[in-house]
Amino acid sequence: MTDGSTPPPGLGSRIWLALRPLDPYRSVKAALGALVIGSVAITTLLVFMAIRSATELRVITVFSIIASLLITQFVAHGLTAPLDEMTEVTRAMAQGDYTRRVQARRRDEFGDLADAFNRMAADLEAVDTHRKELVANVSHELRTPIAGLRAVLENVVDGVSEPDPETMRTALRQTERLGRLVEQLLDLSRLDNGVVPLRARRFEVWPYLAGVLKEAGMACGSGSSPRARKDVHLHLDVAPPELTAHADVERLHQVVANLVDNAVKHSPPHGRVTVRARRGEGPQSLALEVLDEGPGIPASERDRVFERFNRGSGAQPAGQPGDGGTGLGLAIARWAVDLHGGSIGVAESPRGCRIKVTLPGQAPRAGLA
Repeated sequence: MTDGSTPPPGLGSRIWLALRPLDPYRSVKAALGALVIGSVAITTLLVFMAIRSATELRVITVFSIIASLLITQFVAHGLTAPLDEMTEVTRAMAQGDYTRRVQARRRDEFGDLADAFNRMAADLEAVDTHRKELVANVSHELRTPIAGLRAVLENVVDGVSEPDPETMRTALRQTERLGRLVEQLLDLSRLDNGVVPLRARRFEVWPYLAGVLKEAGMACGSGSSPRARKDVHLHLDVAPPELTAHADVERLHQVVANLVDNAVKHSPPHGRVTVRARRGEGPQSLALEVLDEGPGIPASERDRVFERFNRGSGAQPAGQPGDGGTGLGLAIARWAVDLHGGSIGVAESPRGCRIKVTLPGQAPRAGLA
């Protein structure tokens, strides 16, 4: 034992691995070579038999051809069976059936090809499932604000309600929700297409986060916002005050704004949302936390809250209406953090929810998502 794991292979194992190209069960080339050798051996044997028994050469030739054809047919069938099965599965996939798999169990190159083919089929099935879910979720998300906006406008046109400021604010809220959804979908489209470069630079954390929280406070206090929460207090905690970091400020704005927006939505009446920033482990790195006093996220949901269109199953704070979110905010936050090469996740907290973000700080490669 060298490192507590598996022992090094012995001499016999090394010899066996070296002879793999000569194993007809593990190499197509070896199988074809064995076919040629077998055919030649049979023909030679029949020739010797003909010499000793005075059998006519043409009879021996016929038997040799028949034996060679039988052996060739047997070997060829075994070699091409996975290819025939792949052809059938490919035709099924062309018709939209991604559940089929190649059942070939071989140890040669065709077996490796079958395994790679099955992995490709599984990836295509996952992509197709994601596409169907995306279409269904987007259709649902668009239908709700459109139906609400249509109902408000129909009431105004039919004279059921007057176009007073309150009615117009209701229509504006639905329009704003549509605008947010379209903007988030555009961000995700850029993510999927890999066309979002990083423009990282050094910046001072305190004034930057103070500006982000000011914008968030204005949005939360806006009377036209469906999430108007003037009672929620936003608090900023940066130490040391002169802390600097290296990141794409526009993408980081998406992260902080979405996390704060999510925290405000789930805060209790007169709650408190804290944005805490500290120096990370590396130079110009950043450790960021957003804490709220809401119901928190169940442990079973913590790995799924950053998925697209996932709103979680946590309870809404008492006295607060449904948040009307799209389930895309946290997905966009994770995307922006991943773009930096950082990490984001739900951390343990004695009260409410605590989401922790770490950014590496060093100038990242001009990578894509």
